[in-house]
Amino acid sequence: MKAKRGEDMVLPIEAALAPRGRGVPRLHRRPLWRAAGILQDLPEWTGTAGALVFLSATIFYALAVGGYARTVSESLTSAAGFEIEAVKLSGQRETTEFEILEALEIEQGTSLALFDASAARERLARIPWIETVSVQKLYPGTLQVRIDEREAFALWQRGNSLSVIDAKGQVISDDVDGRYANLLMLVGHGAQYRGAEILTALEKVPELRARVRAARLVSDRRWDLLLENGLTVRLPETDVGRALSDLVRMDADNGLLTRDITVVDIRLPDRVVVRMSDEAIERRNAETKSRGAKRSGGNA
Repeated sequence: MKAKRGEDMVLPIEAALAPRGRGVPRLHRRPLWRAAGILQDLPEWTGTAGALVFLSATIFYALAVGGYARTVSESLTSAAGFEIEAVKLSGQRETTEFEILEALEIEQGTSLALFDASAARERLARIPWIETVSVQKLYPGTLQVRIDEREAFALWQRGNSLSVIDAKGQVISDDVDGRYANLLMLVGHGAQYRGAEILTALEKVPELRARVRAARLVSDRRWDLLLENGLTVRLPETDVGRALSDLVRMDADNGLLTRDITVVDIRLPDRVVVRMSDEAIERRNAETKSRGAKRSGGNA
């Protein structure tokens, strides 16, 4: 049947209901009242629960944006019994408890579960005396800190500055007190890195080591020893062990290191040069004049 011009074409019912491109065939579309009927099978509390979940998510997002999420989480974990209540320390001798606790940054109510142990280790490792450190969480509320400290090896003086150093020459602390009185003092720039060589040599002559107060590096080539009585011993550049053994022998034979002298120079292997003190020189000059006067009087 042909439609006249100007009239709308009327299609058969089958054509009107046939699929047209994308979409669902009209005959296969589910009425809205049937889809809504599915919700009728859900429990009555489902809507309330969903609303609470949505509300909680919204609140948490707002707290996170505002920077309060961690605070809320710590409060919840603390309430659950995970608050840090004790800190176990071991291995510290020079490091104070205050320094350790300050580096841990623990406050009242801090959650053990949320505590950043790795960051705490990094902060503790920056304390000069600490060489290695471990931080372990012991649930429900204990933090365990194990420390290995660096060993005080010597004192290092350069100008007016004095520091405690380790065997590698690294400065540990500038807080020097009577606890380190028995440590050898290394004097001069560069001496801190070569302290092991002179200490090793002195340990082989303990009777001399006990009398040495400091070792001064001269021109980065050799050492001068400064004894407790003010005497200076000039050591050679090489064969230091032999020179120290000879010095100990001479002192045992004639009390060289207790004489009225200020310098003992043993840089040359075949001779010993000493410098008398000013008082000794004055006494010697006076004795010489006295002997000369006596001789003059006798000749008269």
